[in-house]
Amino acid sequence: MIRGDDESQGGAEEFTAESAGAVLREACEAAGLDPSGAELLRLGSNAVYRLAASPVIVRIARDRDSLEEMERAVRVARWLEEQDFPATRVLPGVEQPAVIGGRVVTYWVNAQDRTEYARLDELADLLRRLHWLEEPESLRLPYFDPAAKLWASFDGLDGVSGEDRTFLEERAGRLLKEYDRLDFVLPFGMIHGDANIGNALRDRDGRAILIDLDGVALAPREWDLILTALYYDRFGWHTRAEYESFVRHYGFDLLNWPGYPVLADLRELMMTLWLGHRVTTDPRSAEEFPRRVRALRTGGSRKDWQPF
Repeated sequence: MIRGDDESQGGAEEFTAESAGAVLREACEAAGLDPSGAELLRLGSNAVYRLAASPVIVRIARDRDSLEEMERAVRVARWLEEQDFPATRVLPGVEQPAVIGGRVVTYWVNAQDRTEYARLDELADLLRRLHWLEEPESLRLPYFDPAAKLWASFDGLDGVSGEDRTFLEERAGRLLKEYDRLDFVLPFGMIHGDANIGNALRDRDGRAILIDLDGVALAPREWDLILTALYYDRFGWHTRAEYESFVRHYGFDLLNWPGYPVLADLRELMMTLWLGHRVTTDPRSAEEFPRRVRALRTGGSRKDWQPF
């Protein structure tokens, strides 16, 4: 599954399938739901479970300090439903977010019983429509601050060597200086924050919808286009035809914008730092992290980077 880099690092304790499963059982009991046969769909920034006994998705946040973020995600989801915007829906009748076992839990309507991703042109249509919406002040959306996000990613980076950490910190400082000099050309406003094909699913009616609303914020709209461009241009995760369909439907090609390399470098670094927090608990991350650091050091190809 292709994933973006919205992953939060908070919490020094291990976040595993076992620990998340214990929270799931308690969360289901609190909400009057049956956890038996639940399927673990993701274990990243959230443990995402699809219940077997009812059409419900339960999300358990890795970051123990994410209550405010999850409250905002619920507000955004309810507002998007009022706008009839195709997005994930909050499960009605349940008070949320809930803090269960020290973790922040949210409950969502299951869009369908199997995971089917939308096409890139459909993701572009969703983003264009999202970017046209005028968000109310009541959503209390934060301004996206890449510097704060990046420096926070170095907290608790315990499984990384001092040499690698120093290199990554120096790279972060340089890129943030370059970022401050960028001239954005798209309007400033509401963004999804982790806009990639992994967060565009097809529902039971075949309609493309946006999921994972945790990162909705106010920022230059280029931030919602960078992952698709990066996945195509540097990683080879999308074909040229797929990328061209995205550009045609959204109406802007980020690869032609002079600031693209800086934004792409920042996203790569954020994604690499996220893996750095998982090297002690996830063998795939432990194998992938040094590969990515080596490519960043040498300017080597990213075509062998693995999606998470």
